[in-house]
Amino acid sequence: MPVIDMDGVRALGRELSNWGRWGDDDQRGTLNLITPERTAAATAAVRRGASFSLSVPADETGPYDLRTSGRFNPIHTMTRYRGDNPRYGPQDFQSSEDMLIIGTHSSTHFDALAHLWYDELLYNGRHHHDAVTSLGAARNSIQNLVTGVVSRGVLVDMPRLRGTTHLAPGTRVGPADLDEALGAAGVTPRPGDVLLLRTGTYPRERRGLEVEPGASPGLSWECARWIREHGIAAVCADNLAVEALGANPGGPMIPFHMVAIRDMGLLLGEMFDFEDLADDCAADGVHECLFMASPLNIPGGVGSPVNPIAVK
Repeated sequence: MPVIDMDGVRALGRELSNWGRWGDDDQRGTLNLITPERTAAATAAVRRGASFSLSVPADETGPYDLRTSGRFNPIHTMTRYRGDNPRYGPQDFQSSEDMLIIGTHSSTHFDALAHLWYDELLYNGRHHHDAVTSLGAARNSIQNLVTGVVSRGVLVDMPRLRGTTHLAPGTRVGPADLDEALGAAGVTPRPGDVLLLRTGTYPRERRGLEVEPGASPGLSWECARWIREHGIAAVCADNLAVEALGANPGGPMIPFHMVAIRDMGLLLGEMFDFEDLADDCAADGVHECLFMASPLNIPGGVGSPVNPIAVK
């Protein structure tokens, strides 16, 4: 697959830009494709009532090393336990409480449209000096998503299609691969869908198996056109960045991210766990579901942990 340089990123961004498509003040991007009618239609994917959580455990066993990534894994600690509240005696009630220290991008999460930009501008032409400060995001924050993402989810299970447990680091999933996988699953993508990409990355990292530094399988930058053509509202993956890392030598490290977030206003979700859902889809042959997820209500947040749910 070809490499794309910065000039190519800019040209692709102009080609696929959604700036102004939903108004000059829009801060939701491609989520505008999920209309009430499409949300209602997505409920038809519920046939058995089987529910699957798509989040990884929010604990210290995540993939991050603060020294190399600038991110730390979630930290969970108890703040009250074993009846250590001195206000109440043993004859009264006792309680336990705890605390979670978590980065907005250190577990299963959504990226806000304020998360990434290039050439000084964020989605819909907002300058980063005005849009993102030390106080948070004044524009394109995660708070614009608090009503939730509820739509049809379609699973692309690339490892199972290829007869393996996981894709090799740096493997690029291109538009033809998406067509092949969805065709094999009997799914026709439609506007407002949430694309769920399984690469097999997450369980490998969770088990502590060796993962090549700086590389993971994922979408190629060419998929941005495919996503725009099919009206996909969001892309969620079980890897660290949705796209293939280490697969664009000599060019920008994350060209898909740059075009998707900054130019298209496309919602991206990362570090999902599709293992149980994928097993169920393989068993019953149905690769669609009702997808539901909502970020925390974080004023100015540039991302948020989520616990997505798929219902079949």
